[in-house]
Amino acid sequence: MKILVIGPSWVGDMVMSQGLYIELKKQYPDAQIDVLAPAWCKPILERMPEVRQALEMPLGHGQFDLKTRFRLGKSLQADKYDVAYVLPNSAKSALIPFFAKIPKRVGWKGEMRYGLLNDLRNNKKSFQFMLERYVALAHSKHEMTGSGCLGELSSLPYPKLTILSDAQTQAMQELGLNADRPILGLCPGAEFGPAKRWPDNHFASVANAMIAKGYQVWLFGSAKDREVTSKIIEQVDQGSQQYCANLAGSTSLIQAVDLIGACKTVVSNDSGLMHVAAAVGCNVVAVYGSSSPKYTPPLTEKLAVLNTDIDCRPCFERTCPKQHLKCLVELNPQRVIHAIESFDVIFQE
Repeated sequence: MKILVIGPSWVGDMVMSQGLYIELKKQYPDAQIDVLAPAWCKPILERMPEVRQALEMPLGHGQFDLKTRFRLGKSLQADKYDVAYVLPNSAKSALIPFFAKIPKRVGWKGEMRYGLLNDLRNNKKSFQFMLERYVALAHSKHEMTGSGCLGELSSLPYPKLTILSDAQTQAMQELGLNADRPILGLCPGAEFGPAKRWPDNHFASVANAMIAKGYQVWLFGSAKDREVTSKIIEQVDQGSQQYCANLAGSTSLIQAVDLIGACKTVVSNDSGLMHVAAAVGCNVVAVYGSSSPKYTPPLTEKLAVLNTDIDCRPCFERTCPKQHLKCLVELNPQRVIHAIESFDVIFQE
């Protein structure tokens, strides 16, 4: 069986989509799975052993460009795919498999996809978690009907990205890193907006406490996060700053994956790197502000989810409507420190 997947455009969603590929390979061990996704996804997909190849999507997120989609679909006809799974909800994402004349086109009911998808699923709300929604598509309509038909979340196939030790070692050498101390990863960015970002002084408090306990701290993020990672390091005690490495904007995405894989524990906002940390086997302390783990939690059993219980959260807003960010400000750093220390007790080497 030859399968084409139209992949998502966000890091976290792409990581979680591996659950679908694992489930498909379980049902069809000889299946060839190709994933059409943005170019930045290719290194991530290459770390998923279930995926045969990543096909570059030439259009950016939100671009329609019907002519390019038609040409790409026509070019894929020669591959004679048997089935396509369309993971985004937009109508435009379903055009390429339609133009490629793939006989079976599967996806959830979205914006005006009738006809474009001929195996349309309309009971998405029966499945709480995004991982459930992805995995459910691997089953027939009859098999996936009804709430909870896939079992508990913990019974579903969790993403597991492959870490290449040679690439990890090379990245550490290039960036002047070592593993002389256990590594605490901090991921203080959040592409969605400031209502997901735990304050930089709280991250600094955690860094100070854990360096005093013998850790080193690596800070991850994109170039956009360099300002906040620098602020965090500036607030770390002068004598402890030598144990901090500011990697934001200094690594490729796949280098970040390999380096996160070297971390013992990662503290992260609700972000794509949080899902990466879960998929490479780290202990994960997930800090939630305006969002909730009830839809896209980190998929690992080595997990501590922390949030406050103030009345206005989760609001799912990019910026705090009340302008106080209490859901994040009032989440005490000591709770995070305690979670890290608890992992050290539970998962002692």
